[in-house]
Amino acid sequence: MIVNATDLKNNLGKYLRLSAGEEIIITSNGRKVAKLTAYNDTPHTPSDGGLLRERAHIYETTPWKASYQEFLELSENSDERYEYIDGEIYLLASPKVVHQRILSELHFIFYNWFQGKTCRPMFAPFDITLKRNAENINVVQPDLMVICDLDEKTDEKDYYMGVPSLVAEIISESTRSKDFIKKLDLYMSTGVKEYWIINPLNKEVSIYLFEDNNISQNATYKKDESAVSYYFAGLEVSLTKLFAEPLRKS
Repeated sequence: MIVNATDLKNNLGKYLRLSAGEEIIITSNGRKVAKLTAYNDTPHTPSDGGLLRERAHIYETTPWKASYQEFLELSENSDERYEYIDGEIYLLASPKVVHQRILSELHFIFYNWFQGKTCRPMFAPFDITLKRNAENINVVQPDLMVICDLDEKTDEKDYYMGVPSLVAEIISESTRSKDFIKKLDLYMSTGVKEYWIINPLNKEVSIYLFEDNNISQNATYKKDESAVSYYFAGLEVSLTKLFAEPLRKS
């Protein structure tokens, strides 16, 4: 069977089921670019690839539509990292060095500040389930989050099912639109109190305070300023320290 990439995106569940019985060739702009085949436990060779590898090749920067159940089946049977926002699956790319350096510094600052307090900073990979309503269920992996109800909202499978008080995302060129638009709207409408967007591209930090499903206050910090939390009085982060370049060997 031959299908185009657009048809595959719009009918992913159907073609995943069909791939169990036959090979599906995927085309883009009239050119064969990948194939879906039934999964088995035999190690894949570089020449034949695998279902998830082929899908990642096509959708590494483009989301594809799926039901919540299809997302759960995909994420539970894959070593890849995915997010599910408003009915679309996003494959998360492996973070770069600058991303991990900033995340490490941010977590260190948050961890020290929250010592002895009831809230706790956590970092990705860590699934957060957010519901706009009963039908619109979303699953995201913020880079860093502050959770104040961990014990009360952890289920019997040891998954956290509450809403973080604060989330932080470290953006890149490929995630800029999702973090500034889709995730801002998602966090604002599902009970998150404060959202930090950390931009290594221009070394800025933007902070949004949400009240009544709306932005009540926001500020952007630059250069040698310190980013100051609205929700957690006294929490601040020096941008000079956050974006500090590593020491070079002489």
